[in-house]
Amino acid sequence: MQWLNKIVDEVVDKHPEGEITVSSGVSPSGKYHVGTLREVLTAELIARELRRRGRSAKHIHVVDDLDGLRKVPAGLPDSFSEYLGKPLYLAPSPDESANSYADYFLNDLLGAASTLQLQMEVMRSHQKYQEGFFIPAIEAALENIESVRNVLETVSGHKLGGEWSPVQINEDGYLKKRKFVSIDKSAKVINYIDRDGVEQKVNYASGDVKLDWRIDWPARWSLLPVHVEPFGRDHATKGGSYDTGAALMESVFHSPAPLPVPYNFINRTGETKKMSKSAGDTVDLSELLQVLPPEVVWFFVIRYAPEKQLFFNEEEGVVRLIDEFAELLAKPDKTNEEKQLVELCTLDLDIVVSTVPFSHLVASYQAALKDTDKTIEIIARTEHGAGMDREIVKKELKFIDNWLTAWASEDVKFALRDEIDVAEFSDSDRDFLNTLALKVEQAPEDADGEWFHKAIYEFKESHGLQPKELFQVLYRVLIGKDSGPRAGWFLSILPRDWLINRLRLEA
Repeated sequence: MQWLNKIVDEVVDKHPEGEITVSSGVSPSGKYHVGTLREVLTAELIARELRRRGRSAKHIHVVDDLDGLRKVPAGLPDSFSEYLGKPLYLAPSPDESANSYADYFLNDLLGAASTLQLQMEVMRSHQKYQEGFFIPAIEAALENIESVRNVLETVSGHKLGGEWSPVQINEDGYLKKRKFVSIDKSAKVINYIDRDGVEQKVNYASGDVKLDWRIDWPARWSLLPVHVEPFGRDHATKGGSYDTGAALMESVFHSPAPLPVPYNFINRTGETKKMSKSAGDTVDLSELLQVLPPEVVWFFVIRYAPEKQLFFNEEEGVVRLIDEFAELLAKPDKTNEEKQLVELCTLDLDIVVSTVPFSHLVASYQAALKDTDKTIEIIARTEHGAGMDREIVKKELKFIDNWLTAWASEDVKFALRDEIDVAEFSDSDRDFLNTLALKVEQAPEDADGEWFHKAIYEFKESHGLQPKELFQVLYRVLIGKDSGPRAGWFLSILPRDWLINRLRLEA
């Protein structure tokens, strides 16, 4: 956790006294997903570590629900295009489960926040504008409009048109860019030119005027104020929104910019583009937390520095991820950094990950026909039974079941065959199976996977079958597939009488 300690050391050095504010911000324009979590969990983590060191710290998550809808995300009907440009908190919910478009998508994050034990304060952008929170920033931007223009053009390298204004106006429920004319601070009114060229007035204290994104961001840094904030690497490019924001903090808002923590994106394995809400190629939060225990979600996101790109794989990647976390939990001689990582991943959570390898749990659960108690009986007979915490395994099996349903590939899934058709098997197949049944009858009561593995291999040069064919015959007779879990271990966990009868093609 050197990366985290370096950030926190720097924040503490810059702010030796008082409460430290960490901020994150996401627009509820589509489904929140595992990529979204990188910003939220990084901010929460920094606040956690500050509190762990005895500092007062808070994490404020800004919901940018005053943003206009820019694109209809995948999964919604094309009819939603009529709401393009409408503030997200005013656009209707895709169904009756929420009050607005923003609420519909935000609810997933709020549910995840509870599951992941996030202590963040949620700030709704539209409410803060309606409350007048942004009044000082709106006035500062409009009173220094030429300075704002100069910063944006100089730092970003892009020229702004003559009609440019640092604010957007809510006209008939839609955010519009309009030419600014004047401001009356005493009446809290802006004069602007509407689309027909007519001068109009609008009150900027009631939420009908919004600062443009590149000005809104430093405005909230100044008003909250924010001391440290993670954000996507696209905002950290030279002349990008962080650079313009930092320059505006100096020239317009006269406050120091927060410590930047740029992070890289999370892609699906094999994909070159980051997950996109609008494209719909995401691993949604609601789905993620049904399959991955909360502590594993934390582990995935925070174990590497933010600048490292992460890849998420719902199949083999999940198996490796959970096993790596289980190994870390069980490691007796953890380093101080490993202890810190475990503490930060498991804070206020009930541990769900057991010491039993994920692949063993998956195979045992399916071999037990997804019966929890029978699964535990099976594991108890293996080398993982001695240190097994049965209650934790019971909790973990719920996630295993969801993984098998939602993400597991077909070659991982199996079920014991109910019926056998002898005609499926050749004479050499049946000869091998009968001989193996005799061998199993003589097996010691405590025969383990290694014993069964060697028993199978004893026949590798007999019965006219190649080693690969021996295993294929076994999988076919047991689960009706050509491959499956480790054969020796698998045979060792099956009820002995049932196994012998099945090898004889009698059950």
